[in-house]
Order: sequence, then C-alpha cells, then structure tokens
Amino acid sequence: MHVVVCVKQSPDSAAKIAVQDGHVSWGDASLVVNPWDEYAIEEAIRLKEKHGGMSTAISMGPESAREALKTCIAMGCDEAILISDPALKGSDALATSYVLAKAIEKMGDVDVVLFGKQAIDGDTGLVPIGLARRLGWAPLTYTIKIAELDAGAKTIKAERLLEQGKQIVTSKLPAVVGTVKDINEPRYPSFMGIRKAAKTAIPTWTAVEVGCDPAKIGAAGSAMRWPSVYAPPPREGAVEMIEGTPEEIAVKLADKLIADKAI
Repeated sequence: MHVVVCVKQSPDSAAKIAVQDGHVSWGDASLVVNPWDEYAIEEAIRLKEKHGGMSTAISMGPESAREALKTCIAMGCDEAILISDPALKGSDALATSYVLAKAIEKMGDVDVVLFGKQAIDGDTGLVPIGLARRLGWAPLTYTIKIAELDAGAKTIKAERLLEQGKQIVTSKLPAVVGTVKDINEPRYPSFMGIRKAAKTAIPTWTAVEVGCDPAKIGAAGSAMRWPSVYAPPPREGAVEMIEGTPEEIAVKLADKLIADKAI
C-alpha cells in the first residue's frame, strides 16, 4: 500500500503577520511544518506501520519547504518529494490542487492521500476537496478516525467529525482523507529519524516534469487574482471621562448608553 501525505511549510503560529509593499510578510519568523499537517503525517506513518507498504510526503513550495519534508522523514515517512518551480508562484487553492493532482498521477500507484484540516496561513481547507475532484476520488474530510482499511479489497471506513455529530462513511480506494487533530497524537522526530532525514536525497519536480499546463498554474491558473494586499486601516477611538459622584457617573453613563442605543 502506498500512502501519500501532502504537507505545507507555514510560518510559526507565533509569527507576527504584516503587510509590506502589497504582500503579506511574517518578517524573520521561523518556517515550520503546518501544525494541522502533523496529524496527517502521523496517520500516514501509522497506516504504513499497520498495513505495510510505504509513505511518501510531498510539498509544493520554494526550496525552503525541503526542511518541512525532512521533518516528515524524521518522523517516519519513507520518502519525500518537493514540487518547486518559479512558475508556481502565486498559485491559490485551485492551482495548487491541480499541481498536486498531476504529481500524484505521476507517482502512479497511490492508495490514500492524507491532508491536514487546513493551513494556518491560508485557512481555506479547499485543497483536499479540489484534489479529490480532479482525481475523481472520494473526499473523506474532517476524519477523526480511520476505522477500517482493507488494502486487498481496496475499501476504507472512516468516522467524520461534523458539527451535527459523527458520521461513519465507507468508500472505495483510492481516496483523499482530510484529518482533524483528534485523530491521533503526532510523534516527535527520533534521533535515528533525524539522521536519516539529513542523509536522504529529496528530489525536486518542476512544473514541466509534473506535466502541468502553464495556463493552470501560478497566478494565471488561480481563481483569486487581486493586484495587491492592503493592511486594514488603523483603529481609531476616543475616550471620554465621566466625572462626579458614583451616583452621578452611573446616571450619566446610563443616559449615554441609551442615547447610543447600546441598551
């Protein structure tokens, strides 16, 4: 069985976000594996350990995303692939799902593709659905538990955590599984895993090697095409001090709140 986990490198959750020259910036904050993706990585490793086969981590991003893939290997993934190309810059969820779908098609025999719930920078959660649609696979998002998986029969049974409660669904494999944090407890990278990650050669696939149509990637292939990003206007406010005795202050405050229709 071949399990693929899609990961993204994102700013640390403590990073201070700002807008500079029409672009979002997080300054010199460190870049890490998207926290939601850690649960997907752990689940990919557990599936491999339980059912055999191999687990592969893939990421679309700049050269720096290679460090996120090394973390995946240090945790227990067997292989990793970086999809990086200047032509991919500006890709939104629509274009990203297209590139990942082409990469998975290039990989060949894949049984399960795992995602975290969403990325903490974009917060859309759209890529798993878009990928499933492009591949024609079942999207099992918000999965809290993979109850059953039969690699031989190519079936999967999952529990989904919805606002209305839990939903139990079954599907044929291959499938796209989106995880939530209650599905497991991610492990820490082991010392041996860190040594393995340091020695592992992570190949880089370009857009051409993946077989992408230039019109469907980058800013040209994205649905959201804003010319720039603007910082929100500064908040303005005024403070009025009410003086008098406690009783007078209470009356004046009540009158103002009534006048402002706050009460």
